[in-house]
Amino acid sequence: MYLSLLIMLIVGVLVGIFGAVLGIGGGMIITPILTLGFGLDIKYAIGASIVAVIATSSGATIAYLKDNVLNLRVAMFLELATSLGAIIGALLTGIINPLFLYLLFGLLLFFSGFNMVRKLWGHSRETGAAHDDRLATALKLDGSYYDKQLQKQIDYHVTNVPGGLSVMFGAGIASGLLGIGSGAFKVIAMDTFMQMPLKPSSSTSNLMMGVTAAASATIYFLNGSILPQIAVPMALGIIVGAAVGSRIMQHLSAKSIRIIFIPILLYLGLQMILKGFGVTI
Repeated sequence: MYLSLLIMLIVGVLVGIFGAVLGIGGGMIITPILTLGFGLDIKYAIGASIVAVIATSSGATIAYLKDNVLNLRVAMFLELATSLGAIIGALLTGIINPLFLYLLFGLLLFFSGFNMVRKLWGHSRETGAAHDDRLATALKLDGSYYDKQLQKQIDYHVTNVPGGLSVMFGAGIASGLLGIGSGAFKVIAMDTFMQMPLKPSSSTSNLMMGVTAAASATIYFLNGSILPQIAVPMALGIIVGAAVGSRIMQHLSAKSIRIIFIPILLYLGLQMILKGFGVTI
């Protein structure tokens, strides 16, 4: 019993660190560990992963807000599209063929992974868009942050707001229809489409994940999918890990974060495409 609690606490710390650094939820790590390692029913594993996302967001967002790394206006603006998409996705359950969405978003993840490879080799800017965007300027979405790794203030412009909104709306539909997390899509919307620097993209994604997960956590709690004996120790570990990860991220280079993020994107893309054909890995 105590050994299992200790393992869940350690797993929580690791999930919190990676989640804070990359701006993604811990479902892809927690769910297989709980189902395969502990023999837990998938229903309770998903409930624990929802709590994990909220804990990661809470632990990391505090530090990112304090250091002014995340872009609060972008977060709230994109969250409108995600929430609307999630509602529509829930309403479309049973109408749209999930195969189409799995393939579409799997290909989008592959595209974003290869786009990050291109940026990794220095063929794209790491400091945001080069030019002003009228819509982004009107909405005051541009931002700045102090990069602790580069030891300088970075001012950046946001661009292609409709593209970012479209990705977030689609990710919301996928979340509502397929029951998947959308942390990776949040980073994609900001980094790939809106050309924000990777660090603000990752930290802003952390805040948005918590908002999205909190909306569905009540449902999971009421239907009994969240087991306190599983969720509590894992959440405690995640909060500690997220606080540590948020500090680590600010001292990493954008190149290092991409090196970690690229294989995860490609794995998620492959997983979604295979799921579309009924294969689970």
